[in-house]
Amino acid sequence: MEYKRLIVEKEGHIATVTLNRPDSGNSFDFRLMEEIDHVFRDNLDKDDNIRAVILTGAGKYFCTGVDLNIFAAAEPEVDKEELEQGVASSRVQAEEEDVPWGKGTVVGAVVVMTTMRKPVIAAVNGAAVGLGFSVALACDIRVASDRARFSMIFVKRGLGPDTAASFTLPRVVGLPKAKELLLTGDMIDAAEAERIGVVSKVVPHDELMTAAKELAAKIAKNPPLAVAVHKEALNKSMIETDIIKQMEHEIAYTDQMLNTEDFQEAAAAFLEKRDPVFKGR
Repeated sequence: MEYKRLIVEKEGHIATVTLNRPDSGNSFDFRLMEEIDHVFRDNLDKDDNIRAVILTGAGKYFCTGVDLNIFAAAEPEVDKEELEQGVASSRVQAEEEDVPWGKGTVVGAVVVMTTMRKPVIAAVNGAAVGLGFSVALACDIRVASDRARFSMIFVKRGLGPDTAASFTLPRVVGLPKAKELLLTGDMIDAAEAERIGVVSKVVPHDELMTAAKELAAKIAKNPPLAVAVHKEALNKSMIETDIIKQMEHEIAYTDQMLNTEDFQEAAAAFLEKRDPVFKGR
């Protein structure tokens, strides 16, 4: 696919994806929705050379949500039957069973981002509003510019939460704070986002991409198979209610890693007092 709404750069083991509609606040039109799903599902997830991904926005904004112009079509986007079934589900259900859920949509991209084996870092350069906030929350780690702002604005627009916001936000900030942010739609600044755990670090605006790339490089330096199972284990821990079951998952991961070339390389490098060279095998 030719990307018209994204800038995709690959340098070494790190890919940087930039939402590139700066004149529209990097808001999502249908083309951008299709492209972001494609770049994660059919490009980066399948590129064995890429070990970490950075997602950011061009210009002043990270992402201001959905481009409201997409609702100006002559025909209504959903009919009465679809509304009764639930608008969000009717838009993303595939007609064929073998088509992945949400393929070609931003919700599909979020599913891929959260489940792919490679970590995704959001470099939040400006306002992340509504859908933009949801997409940032789908990333594994968030680093913010001191100019960043965040709002779950859905309620102020008369809409329900979207793109897994009601799933990811309480897992990041806790249920009471998530209710406050979703029910008020308030805007919070970068310092407050760091305080409540939405972002792990706030840096001066001009240092944002440097900080994000340094973090990505630190992760990419580790054996990619081990990084992948750590991400998977942490994701499982959010739904696992039995500590013994979680430890059983960890044992299975350890057994899996003991059979990799990267584990053997890590052991050899330690004994030989040199830096390891991991190949993802």
